[in-house]
Amino acid sequence: MSEHAHIDGVYPFPAVMQTRTIETNSAKIHVRVGGHGPAVVMLHGFGTTGDMWGHLASALVEDHMIVAPDLRGLGLSSRPDGGYDKKNQAADVVGVLDALGVRTAELVTHDIGIMVGFAVVATHPERVSRWVAIDAPLPGIGPWHQITQDPAMWHFGFGGQDMERLVAGRERIYLDRFWNELSRDPKRFDEAKRQHYAALYAQPGAMRASFAQFLAFSQDAADNRTFLAQGKLQMPVLALGGEATFGPMIGAVMRCVADNVEEAIIADCGHWITEEQPQATTKLVVDFLRRAR
Repeated sequence: MSEHAHIDGVYPFPAVMQTRTIETNSAKIHVRVGGHGPAVVMLHGFGTTGDMWGHLASALVEDHMIVAPDLRGLGLSSRPDGGYDKKNQAADVVGVLDALGVRTAELVTHDIGIMVGFAVVATHPERVSRWVAIDAPLPGIGPWHQITQDPAMWHFGFGGQDMERLVAGRERIYLDRFWNELSRDPKRFDEAKRQHYAALYAQPGAMRASFAQFLAFSQDAADNRTFLAQGKLQMPVLALGGEATFGPMIGAVMRCVADNVEEAIIADCGHWITEEQPQATTKLVVDFLRRAR
C-alpha cells in the first residue's frame, strides 16, 4: 500500500467523494461522502478535522460508502454555543446517518472521536457493526482518574473567555504543543499540515468549541458510567494505540466497555497515527473491516 505513504500536507480524498452540509440536532455538520457498499463512519479528534482520513478513505472507497464528518464546532461544521457533551454529539452523528439513509455502519474513531463513537455505540448499538478505537481514553472509564491527574493533561480544564483571549491569534502556538509533544517525531506532522489545520482552528469560535470538547468531560464521564451500567458492547472492537503515546492502555480501556476486543500497537508512532504511520494504520483498519466479508 505504498500509495498511502507519507506526503507533505493533507492527503487528498478520492475524487469520487463530495462534501455536504447536513443540518441536524441544532448544528450544521460538514461531511465528506462517497463510494458504495457498507458505510464506514470516520470520526476525528482535537488537533485535526475529518481531513485526517484521506488515506483510509482512498483504501476503502471502492467497496465502502465513506462518511467523514467534522465534529460539531470543528473544521467546517457550525460552532453552536453548546451541545459539546459526547452524548449530544452522538446524536449529531446519528442525524447525519439518517439524512444519508444509512441504517448500519462501521465506525473508525480517533481521539475525541473515540468518545463520540462510544456514545454512538452505547445509545444505538444496533446501528454499529464494528468499531475501531484509536489512541485515546474514555472519560470515567478504567484508568480515567489516573489520566486526569497527569500534569501533561492540563488542557482538559483549559477554557473560558480568558483562555480564549490568550490563544486568539496564537492558535498555531497552542496547537504546535500537541503536534510536537504527542508525536514520535514531530517532523512527520509537517509544516503544510500544520498550516492547514491551524487556519481551520483560527476561525471565529473554533477554539471556544475546541475547549468546550474538553470542558464537557465531567458530563461525559457521568454519561459513560451510565452507559456501562447497561452492559458491555458486543460488536467486534479493534483498539489501536501509538507505541509512544497510549500504547497498550487503549486495549485495557476498550475491554472495560466491550467483550469482543482485539488490540494492536502501531510501532514507531505517537498519537497522530494517520500522519505518522499512514501505511501501517490503513492496513490494520482495512484488514479488520474486511475480515468478516
